[in-house]
Amino acid sequence: MARHDVRFTIPERTLGNSDIEFTVYSDDVRLGVLKVSKGALVWRSANKKRGHMLAWDALDRLAQEHGRREPVRIPSL
Repeated sequence: MARHDVRFTIPERTLGNSDIEFTVYSDDVRLGVLKVSKGALVWRSANKKRGHMLAWDALDRLAQEHGRREPVRIPSL
């Protein structure tokens, strides 16, 4: 199974004026960059100049239609 790493840079400004970028790696090979902003997400594959934008409401629909449910976590005592 592939090992995934996610690296990120958080700017020192409010999110409204700048994006947060997550760089995603699979087995030490860069898959792409996920940019998070107030208005949308943008996924840019490795070595591509332009990405694919997804609005927050579209992400909600996509996750509900195609995502798996998060497992229930039982707190340890």
